[in-house]
Amino acid sequence: MPEIHAARRRRAQQAVRDLGADAALITAGPNVRYLTGLASSNAALLLPAEGDGALLATDSRYAGAAERDAPDLELLVERFIEGKLATEASRRGVRRLAFEAHEMTVDRHGELAAKAERVATVPFGRKIEELRMVKDAGELEKIEAACRLSDAALAEVLPMLRPGMSERTVASLLDHQMAVVGADRPAFETIVASGENGAIPHHAPGDRELRRGDLVTMDFGALHDGYHADMTRTVAIGEPAAWQREIYELVAKAQRAGIEALADGVEAGAVDASAREVIEAAGHAEHFQHGLGHGVGLEIHEAPMLGYGRTGKLTDRVPVTIEPGVYLPARGGVRIEDVLVVTAGDRARILTSTTRELLVL
Repeated sequence: MPEIHAARRRRAQQAVRDLGADAALITAGPNVRYLTGLASSNAALLLPAEGDGALLATDSRYAGAAERDAPDLELLVERFIEGKLATEASRRGVRRLAFEAHEMTVDRHGELAAKAERVATVPFGRKIEELRMVKDAGELEKIEAACRLSDAALAEVLPMLRPGMSERTVASLLDHQMAVVGADRPAFETIVASGENGAIPHHAPGDRELRRGDLVTMDFGALHDGYHADMTRTVAIGEPAAWQREIYELVAKAQRAGIEALADGVEAGAVDASAREVIEAAGHAEHFQHGLGHGVGLEIHEAPMLGYGRTGKLTDRVPVTIEPGVYLPARGGVRIEDVLVVTAGDRARILTSTTRELLVL
């Protein structure tokens, strides 16, 4: 779809012009993919402020993919791509070159500056990430497909859960089922936290075995055509105790408040506050320390971020997660997470469909 990527490059060029630069060197992998269609571990794009003379560089491993996925771009096949593009920028008369300072190391920038003779380098900021926030129809279809695959995998795994099964085994089952139903791979390292481990939001699955009376939190997602899903469900193994039901209902209530707050034009911090206030009012402020959610797309965590003090407004066609949690040290925890898309209508559209009611297995 070269025309889609060309349209994105035109929008990016406006950001280059707004900065007063002659060109931008795009080096962050997801940003290169967004602007060109090429998925590569070693690729960069020299994007002029005007015209169609963008130059895509990658090494021989990806040359065939670049010719296939970015046929409208001039291609430079080179192992050390950044230095070569810097030299090319100088040769083309670029005097101010924007670069992705948040992604580039000091060493790499030093090499870049040495190669870019008579060129001043200026930080570009996260301009491409800002463009990526609002998804086009094709991107939303891919995210929705990734969410469907995640739901389908969980539906297969839930009946398998039983006491004596290790966290690591559950994580492996989720990863395997995502592959079976058609995912490219897991979107990130699957989290399974049982019992007291549920108090650790990003617990790494281990050898602890599921027991009756446990709450089990599963945080996972499928990757589909470069786009990520991210969902979390907490289930009970056997009849839950009163305190477990209490914190589950609290988290579910907080999530509903966050979902209801999602709207075109709402401040990101206000969405976080709507859910956080529910948990704080119940006396668990110290048990919910992470942000309420984040954007998803070509990266599992991308703009916008929904957290305390976050600024910026959400708009139509921005997908985000809503994932409040309550974590009680040495006892356990609950997190419920869904992917939603902000719409111009009254309500955000939920892409993950597995029930948010407490499942007792």
